[in-house]
Amino acid sequence: MPQTTSTSTSSPTATTPTTKALSLQDTGSKPFVCKDCRRPFARQDALTRHEKLHVRAANAKQAQVQQSAVHVPPQASPLDALAWDTHRTTAPGVVSSSTPNNAWETSQAEAQPGLQHAASDLDFTLIWPDSENLFQSIMACDTTDQWQMPLGALPFPPVVQDINGMNFGSPNSFDDRGSSIGAIPSGGSHQAVRDVTEMVTSSSSSVTAAIKATSITSVFLDECLHMFFVRFIPTFPILHRATFVFRECTHPLLLNAMALGSLYLGPKDSVAKGEALWRLAHTAIATSWQSLITHSGPYDACKGVQLLLTALLGQIYGALSKNRVIRTTSQVFRPLGFFWARHCGMLDCEPFSMESVPFPSAPNSEKENRWRTWAAREIQQRALLAYHILDGLVAQMSGDGASTRHVANPLILPSSEAAFDASNVDEWIATMRSQRSEQPSFRLVFRSLFPPIGSFRPLDYQFSAFALRVVLEGLQSLVSDSDESDLAAVGVPGRSDVRRALAQVHETITMSIHLSAPERLEVLLRWHTICLDTMINSTILCRHVCSRYDITQHVSGGSRTMRPGFDMVKWVNTEDARRALLHAIAIQDIVEQLPRGRAHVIHMPSSLFSATTIYVVFSLAGVTNIHLPRTIVWQDALLSRADLNLGCDTLRPSTGSETRRFVEEGRTDSPPGMGAVRNLLYEMNSLQKLFRCLFSQWGIAHDMEEIIDQWITLCH
Repeated sequence: MPQTTSTSTSSPTATTPTTKALSLQDTGSKPFVCKDCRRPFARQDALTRHEKLHVRAANAKQAQVQQSAVHVPPQASPLDALAWDTHRTTAPGVVSSSTPNNAWETSQAEAQPGLQHAASDLDFTLIWPDSENLFQSIMACDTTDQWQMPLGALPFPPVVQDINGMNFGSPNSFDDRGSSIGAIPSGGSHQAVRDVTEMVTSSSSSVTAAIKATSITSVFLDECLHMFFVRFIPTFPILHRATFVFRECTHPLLLNAMALGSLYLGPKDSVAKGEALWRLAHTAIATSWQSLITHSGPYDACKGVQLLLTALLGQIYGALSKNRVIRTTSQVFRPLGFFWARHCGMLDCEPFSMESVPFPSAPNSEKENRWRTWAAREIQQRALLAYHILDGLVAQMSGDGASTRHVANPLILPSSEAAFDASNVDEWIATMRSQRSEQPSFRLVFRSLFPPIGSFRPLDYQFSAFALRVVLEGLQSLVSDSDESDLAAVGVPGRSDVRRALAQVHETITMSIHLSAPERLEVLLRWHTICLDTMINSTILCRHVCSRYDITQHVSGGSRTMRPGFDMVKWVNTEDARRALLHAIAIQDIVEQLPRGRAHVIHMPSSLFSATTIYVVFSLAGVTNIHLPRTIVWQDALLSRADLNLGCDTLRPSTGSETRRFVEEGRTDSPPGMGAVRNLLYEMNSLQKLFRCLFSQWGIAHDMEEIIDQWITLCH
């Protein structure tokens, strides 16, 4: 199993007196036993922290009995006691309604602020009171069994130590094969199991030690989860705030959500703390995915949904992390999510039927149950779709191909953001009843984008911003399947076909009046980046520039390079170069227009870096001052005349447009001294400042900014 490197300042294998003493004591013995639940522990301090949880639970239970007269009926609120409220700074004062097969019960001590005296060690200013329990669980974990892999699941056979008796050639004869058990030297298999167990334990121990070394508190965990919902979820809506229940989530899922939330906190040590949370969650997945894949929430249609969500959040964190080891780990684990989803049957689940939406007059219990069932199904679907979004983004950033066939995606379009953002069940019912009864699959959408010649028609679907991003990454996967000579793989549309599909998506974005202004800008930001890559692979172009000028770069791996004989000076005078430049300038303008609260969508760093790569190539070729068209017709900026002569009658060039003259001839209609002029050297300085603003959220911006700084030096 992959192991995670510790961030602790001391190596777990260092031969200090303390670690030597610990290694001598690590015999597997657990002499300390909890008197309440009889759970054994290897250390007294672990037992002490564990016993505090029993004391807290006993105090809460006693307070609940004493305050039974103020019990709030479950139907008093349609939301769980832990449901999100962005305006509150104290714990909500209602009790969660019961859910089927839910082993967790919200205690009165946590739900009623007036019971603080009954459990004085709990911090009742927490927005998520259960953050304290999660914190205590992390601090009290016994590393010898917290994330330990089941011994029966070890992925290798018993070790036979007698090398001399082995035959390394082809067999000369086939004899009777008896039991293999007797061939194993006494203690050999047990030693192998013990060695692997100690390896897993050592990894878990070092990760847990890093958690304790970073001074993480329950308040920090609470703040992280708050920022996760307030900052991250609006730009990547995959968890349902209104029905979110802390106690129904596995710890690794919560840890990765909190790791992402830590990126939006101000203190400098938040990054180190977030990395520690990510490492703990990653260790849990790497060693215990066999049990996590069998987990099912009270309303889940399939097992393993929370494992998929946990891996998704962890890979988003890793893909954009400053830590290069974490980035590489994220890329290596990327295909696993699709495998787990197929294994659990998530692609075969029936979608939530519109006939199951209750009437407004239905009993509250029925409405609540249907709402939560829909939310669980929607989360499962969005988790899978989010994996497609992340897969396309990482493929573009790394210069690799996609991990799955995006255009064969059988999932239907997700529900509208209005339905997903509904804060109560009645609002959800009203929104759902105003939607179309049936949604198409993404496979059908892609078929509509690539029709047979002569049968072109506009897309007649209502896309949410989230759905549009899935479509865009599907088109990005097709771009990545072409090489630098525009030679597509067998059965894959060529770049001209992809560009025509992108033109249709742009029209759809423009016509989607239900999109908010930030949503439209975020989708267009990715659209321009993918359009830019249909002109030239910006990732490989970056590698080419860095290789030519001996600049070390850690943004993308791989060895794909530009085709032999590529000349930057010649390229900047081509139509494709001027098209790419228009998209690069649009990327910069969009980022500068985004509201401050939405300036951290996950594809922003890669989009800005692609734009900067185009700027530096023009600057190194001696083209720094650009006279731009006063208005841009994006169809003309995207499609060449060759693209337009492939059977689409509705896509015709705008006669004599200034955009087309700029692309084809490099000139504009503006008289000298008039019109829009951009100095690319100045713009690179502006982009460098934008990357510095991204440092706190997306650590990969550090490596990108270092490259840009050297590029700017080269250009002066």
